[in-house]
Amino acid sequence: MAEIHELSAVALRDALRSGELSARQAAAHYLDRIASENPHLGAFITVTAEQALKDADTADSRHACASAASTSDGGGPALPLLHGMPTAFKDLTDVAGVATTHGSAALEHRPAPADGALAATLKGAGVVSLGKTQVPEFGLTAYSENRIAPPSRNPYALSRSSGGSSGGSAAAVAAGLLPFAPGSDGGGSIRIPAAACGLVGLKPGRGLVPSGESTGDPAGLVVAGPLARSAADAALMLDALVPPRPTRQSPGEPAGSRGSYLQLAGQDPPRLRIGVSLDSPWQAVFPFAPEREALDALNTGIRLLEAAGHETGEAAIRYDNRYPGAFTTAWTAGVGSARIAPQREALLTPLTRTFRRRAQQRSAAKLNEALGFLRQFQRDTVAQFSAWDLVLSPALAQTPRPVGWFTGAAHGDGYWPAEWPADADDDYRKQCEFAPWSSLVNVCGLPAISIPVHWTGGSPGEGLPMGIQLVGPMGSEALLLQVAGQLGF
Repeated sequence: MAEIHELSAVALRDALRSGELSARQAAAHYLDRIASENPHLGAFITVTAEQALKDADTADSRHACASAASTSDGGGPALPLLHGMPTAFKDLTDVAGVATTHGSAALEHRPAPADGALAATLKGAGVVSLGKTQVPEFGLTAYSENRIAPPSRNPYALSRSSGGSSGGSAAAVAAGLLPFAPGSDGGGSIRIPAAACGLVGLKPGRGLVPSGESTGDPAGLVVAGPLARSAADAALMLDALVPPRPTRQSPGEPAGSRGSYLQLAGQDPPRLRIGVSLDSPWQAVFPFAPEREALDALNTGIRLLEAAGHETGEAAIRYDNRYPGAFTTAWTAGVGSARIAPQREALLTPLTRTFRRRAQQRSAAKLNEALGFLRQFQRDTVAQFSAWDLVLSPALAQTPRPVGWFTGAAHGDGYWPAEWPADADDDYRKQCEFAPWSSLVNVCGLPAISIPVHWTGGSPGEGLPMGIQLVGPMGSEALLLQVAGQLGF
């Protein structure tokens, strides 16, 4: 057998279910890798090794009982879908008994009294949590750097960022510290780090994954989805995230396996008409030019899609130039209402502090006006996208940025300095120019996938990864996974 961390998530799932590997073996192997690699990668804020091994032992006991029952009555093992699978949660998600830092020095880090909805869903599906991964403060930025732990770095170039806000999770999966991981995406927070780290990242459509929804999100931007090394692995996690669909099963068959996303992901998609667009609603405020590497990724994506039999053509999308202000208003509303003691406000990063102050000064009428505009933006954009089966763009306009590039803060091997450069607006501008095609998908509530089609060094694993983004209509998650699989990912 290959090294455990070299197995796909699907292959590891199969080995755990068959008993070829125990849950303790899998957890111990990944914990050893975390101990070795995380000090220079910064993917984890908290590692819960002791609890993980206890949970793995419990999973092994469950497997032994299920196997004994199978032997005695001829039925298959009644195991959950993700029995014994190691994973980890962004440190925005509550996990019982573990502090949720939200990446902020301004909060007191007390252990969570219970699992949040996302952790409860995946634990119910059988996963073993190894800890909490690095995030930006309150998940606000496209880079995973904060004041409480070393920044999350890109496994393919440690001087570069792994993206955000699911940057720690993406770095961990790409470096083989986890087989796959859940992320959450409110403006690109799955797709951005997936593209930066050479992963498949799927943002499901609004409402598909109830456990990924967020409080303090008046525009309904946030949804949970998988970060994985392949479309099949992403589909496996999506099956655990989505509420079970009624199916008839044979004894011993994993719950929801008939008509599952994993099964659907292995099928070829129909021939598609794919619109290609570089248009962005951020252009009016932040004019940008995609880097050559982004255009190379786009052209590679077009070539692969056409070779697979799909038709591509230019899609000219018109966006209302009021979008940047309305999105920013909705995106930052939650941080304005976050419970932070006045004496600890100074511990916030400049960007968080600035947007929190503006959100608190903003009237309810102004927020409602922005939300009304975004609903109209959704209708207008979805109508334009409907001329095509899918819409294609680069995933990022620039290569993964150097650590500290967005904030201008110098960084050594430890934590960030006490004082960051205070130009929050320049920080935000850089993020919008880095990922100008991400947030509009959240506003529209549509599914989208990031696929790592290109490497700046010319071959997979050489240089830096660059990806494409495909956006589909509501309910097209399986189709997006099929296309990614068809392209070889």
